Amino acid sequence: MKMLIAVIRPHKLQDVKSALSEIGISGMTVSDVRGCGRQKGHVERYRGSEYTIDLLAKVRLEIVVDDDQLEAAADCVAKAARTGEIGDGKIFVLPLEDAVRVRTGDRGADAL
Repeated sequence: MKMLIAVIRPHKLQDVKSALSEIGISGMTVSDVRGCGRQKGHVERYRGSEYTIDLLAKVRLEIVVDDDQLEAAADCVAKAARTGEIGDGKIFVLPLEDAVRVRTGDRGADAL
């Protein structure tokens, strides 16, 4: 099993959810996060004063998939989240040792 952690633009969340649903992946954890990278933020003005907004709002998705679904899931997220501009996000892939369904005690792929 693998865990995909994707950090994407908030307005692309629905597109990513729909695309994952089409390939049969429905389980994910979604968190609102703030971060910075190459995008470096932007400057806003409020009542004549300038403020640098360097931590931008993003959405973090955590998706657990079987090894055979990894490439399809990663490609799906990348295509659905892409705008072609700096700040589209990142996808990280981590090995996952085990998963346990709390209600039934199922382990591994059965818990997904």
